[in-house]
Amino acid sequence: MDILHGILLVLHMLGWAIVLGASVVNLRPPRIAKGVTHGAITALVTGLLMVGTLEMGDADVNHVKIGIKLLVAAVVTAMAVYGARREDKVTTGYVGALAGLTALNIAIAVLW
Repeated sequence: MDILHGILLVLHMLGWAIVLGASVVNLRPPRIAKGVTHGAITALVTGLLMVGTLEMGDADVNHVKIGIKLLVAAVVTAMAVYGARREDKVTTGYVGALAGLTALNIAIAVLW
């Protein structure tokens, strides 16, 4: 189970790295690259799977932290999907908020 959790963790971090990197790169001109949507969905799904593997094992899970991270991840994923579909509505502030929420989610994971 440890190997599976490690693989999921690597995929989770790669998903967030794709979201953050592509968002920062596409601040000017403001747009949502397809990789942002794929990275957000990857991070969301692998995060849920990681919690599932921890719950099946003996690990102690902080449900408040997981709930907040899930909420932020769902908002980032919704913003990425909406921005990819409605490119005319995407502004620099929108892409900046997407990058900021991604950085917030990473900070919660590391600092809490």
